[in-house]
Amino acid sequence: MDVVVVGGGQAGLATAFYLRRAGLTYVVLDEHRVPGGAWHHAWSSMRLFSPAEYSSLPGWRMPPSTGGNPDADHVVDYLAEYERRYEIPVERPVAVHSVSRVAGGFLVEGMNQRTGEHVTHRAGAVVSATGTWSRPFVPAYPGRASFLGRQCHSSHYTSPSSYEGHRVMVVGGANSGAQIAADLAPVAEVCWCTLDELAFLPDEVDGRELFRIASARVRGDEGAGGVAGLGDIVVVPPVRDARDAGLLVRHEMPERFTRAGAVWADGTTLEFDDILWCTGFRPALRHLDGLDLPREGAHVATDGPRVVSEPGLYLVGYGDWTGAASATLIGVGQWARAAVDDIVAHLDHGAVSDRGDTARP
Repeated sequence: MDVVVVGGGQAGLATAFYLRRAGLTYVVLDEHRVPGGAWHHAWSSMRLFSPAEYSSLPGWRMPPSTGGNPDADHVVDYLAEYERRYEIPVERPVAVHSVSRVAGGFLVEGMNQRTGEHVTHRAGAVVSATGTWSRPFVPAYPGRASFLGRQCHSSHYTSPSSYEGHRVMVVGGANSGAQIAADLAPVAEVCWCTLDELAFLPDEVDGRELFRIASARVRGDEGAGGVAGLGDIVVVPPVRDARDAGLLVRHEMPERFTRAGAVWADGTTLEFDDILWCTGFRPALRHLDGLDLPREGAHVATDGPRVVSEPGLYLVGYGDWTGAASATLIGVGQWARAAVDDIVAHLDHGAVSDRGDTARP
């Protein structure tokens, strides 16, 4: 087999599209039981930053949605149909636990979570496209473990129904924090805490503009213009409505947590029923631990999607460090294509080298 793709969400499917077009043999190993990747775990009110036509994977445009930008269910349906449309060979539910270097490429090992059977594949190249959802990050904070109320990460937030009438601290100043705070504000007493001052993008800026700017920066177009803060809060309609109604008020982070709430540096004490951590994720790359990959700061060292220390290994869809906008539906395609182009060159070079070795006396 030429390639094993680990992960069957949007990044894995985009990669499969280009592998199919390149005529390579491949398989996609997906730990989820059904298509759709991490979009199955999105909260009920979440919608994309852009209309459907600007939220598509390569080859097939996402069908239009009703009632504004697509919600998570619309994305799940699109990804499932994309998989069927291109006859992508997916094995699921397979949890990959190791990737190791062997003669001629890599050995990928995992387990079928339905049958318990051991799964092994050998391939000349491996694309890791596991994303970040399975590794939610909650920072260490003084007194956090002593809090007796409910604590939940945004990855497990589904709707405001179980928070009605509660006093809720929402922690995190990025888009998930803003959207969840706005979702809760009509039914709960929300205290939105962030490390830094809030940075809202202009109301007219959505995912289309962000992708245009990110793509221009990839091309080195310094005169592309646009907004400066690509990581700032996109003012989707629910966030705009809550902000304009005065329901989104930013508070500094407390000094420490207590059994019942939190204490601020000025002595202010507040009690809460719940803490919602909208504090992001870490790359789900534990299956690569055995390769002992070198790092640049917190991340595996890459050149775009290519892992610089391991020829034939690629990371697609983990965020800007593996390619600008690569963690978005519209942005991942260009990096999936770059990975496959490099894979083709890598495998061709390996075939030539093997033939040369065979021909030697």
